[in-house]
Amino acid sequence: MKVWNGYGSEHSMNLVMIGQFKSIEEAEKAKELIEAVTEQIYDKVDCGIENRPQRFSDEVMEILREKDLYIFGPEELEQFRYENSLEVDGNKVVLKTEESDISVFLKLLIHQGAKVQVYSAHDHPDEEYGRGK
Repeated sequence: MKVWNGYGSEHSMNLVMIGQFKSIEEAEKAKELIEAVTEQIYDKVDCGIENRPQRFSDEVMEILREKDLYIFGPEELEQFRYENSLEVDGNKVVLKTEESDISVFLKLLIHQGAKVQVYSAHDHPDEEYGRGK
């Protein structure tokens, strides 16, 4: 019998990403954009290295054009299918996920004008959104 051991960072990060905006309205608008893009793209991409697109489909490209988003690479789109929680807390958008690939959310928050902080809730349990909170 062979026993396979594999190590990876997926599903173990317990990341917290906080996008701080100048106003509550900007934070709410950013959350709505993230949710809208996620909803529209979710079922248009497959997950896995073998399925990563080399270019955008016409349908996805139209969605990105409508939202004036030219900040992603085709290989990043599967991140919209990863599990996360997203909430607005005052003028902050708080995203929590177990994933390490978070560039689409980072790009969206920065594109919307946020000051962004990212940390591991495991390693910083006493932070406002840390594991102990």
